[in-house]
Amino acid sequence: MRKLTYFIACSIDGFIGDPGGDATSMFPFVDAEFLAFLKTEYPETAATQGRRALGFDDLPNKRFDTVIQGRGSYEVALQEGITSPYAHLREYVASSTLKESPDPNVEIIADDLVGKVRELKTEGGEFGIYLCGGSRIAGELFDEIDELVIKTYPLVYGTGMPMFGSGFAISEFTLESVRTFGNGVMVRTYSRKR
Repeated sequence: MRKLTYFIACSIDGFIGDPGGDATSMFPFVDAEFLAFLKTEYPETAATQGRRALGFDDLPNKRFDTVIQGRGSYEVALQEGITSPYAHLREYVASSTLKESPDPNVEIIADDLVGKVRELKTEGGEFGIYLCGGSRIAGELFDEIDELVIKTYPLVYGTGMPMFGSGFAISEFTLESVRTFGNGVMVRTYSRKR
């Protein structure tokens, strides 16, 4: 069974962006040390344009072959004229408002997101599924998330877009690893206790 991994950046107080979802304040922390980690461990989580600009578009996928993102996350790319932000992965966008995909590499999931994710998880293969965001679909898929990889940046937002846009639910995860960086970033990996 393939894993669904929520690989997400957040502030110390658990927000993935400001109230409007903007997370650009986290960008300065992607320094040489942290970028080397991402290139080595999670190269496929960088958008295709970023991989090209940083010179590692030729790196093979290490953990994921599929990405799922919400309409809000996808809209950021669309505003830049990019219709396939993760061209190196099989792309899905969860949206009830986007009626037709603007790119043949992107499939729209208009309804039954949970059912689609369960279907993807049963496929064979060595790679997992990268849940890119955002908050609402992470909340909708909460019970399907098998692993959390939380990149915590040394910022406090006070308020903003939470990691999970969902109702109250307590679920236990096991801490698998912690990695710290000189710039104050911490990457924690958790697996869900089932």
